[in-house]
Amino acid sequence: MDKTAQKILLKRLNLVAEIDADDEADILALPVTTREFDAGIDIVSEGQYVRQCCILIDGFTHRYRHTLEGKRQIIAFHVAGDIPDLHSLHMNYMDHSFAATAQSRIGFIAHEAVWELCVRRPRVAAALWRETLIDGAIFREWIVGLGRLSGQSRTAHLLCELAMRMQAVGLAPDHVYRLPLTQHELADALGLTVVTVNRVLRDLRIAGLVDRERSRMAIRDWDALARLGEFDPRYLRFRMPITMTRATGLVAN
Repeated sequence: MDKTAQKILLKRLNLVAEIDADDEADILALPVTTREFDAGIDIVSEGQYVRQCCILIDGFTHRYRHTLEGKRQIIAFHVAGDIPDLHSLHMNYMDHSFAATAQSRIGFIAHEAVWELCVRRPRVAAALWRETLIDGAIFREWIVGLGRLSGQSRTAHLLCELAMRMQAVGLAPDHVYRLPLTQHELADALGLTVVTVNRVLRDLRIAGLVDRERSRMAIRDWDALARLGEFDPRYLRFRMPITMTRATGLVAN
């Protein structure tokens, strides 16, 4: 039986909590069903009642809401290993939508199986709780950025955050990672116009901070980009502290 979903969940939880051998065995035994989703397709829609949690096995996803005028606000991006709707264990009525940004493979675990795991394995329950707290910390960073940072700074912050989150699961070697976002999607996440996003990305490239080619993002000057974005990675709460250096990027202490 394919255990890819369980293994990537285990890898993610090990980043933020200490998981022992017995916990690991029970995580690997979780029943998971998988589905592929094309870009732009809702995985879970606002107003839907859900009875299962999702694990992003590979791909890229986002959460969003629409205003009454039909304007979209993207409220989160998710990378491999994330559990975007973990909160649905306690609040199974979705107050926002969760969609594939690019072709994505999703693993589904029934709430009942997650609850049983939490009862048997308190350490795993604590790790999952920590995941929801980290989710809240990311939201707080986004709120501050949208409310108080310039367009350049909030863009820089987002690029740093995604680089670090993807590096943590081995998807951003040498500061290069897949960023399958259109300028419209970046604009809807950053609270900017498409014209402004285009100008900001151009200015960051001219300044030697980043290069972008289609869906590939390369950070050329980590220190300068992090400084511009006022990026302090402590809110991501990785168990192993991570520091940033100009030459080699992300280095675990």
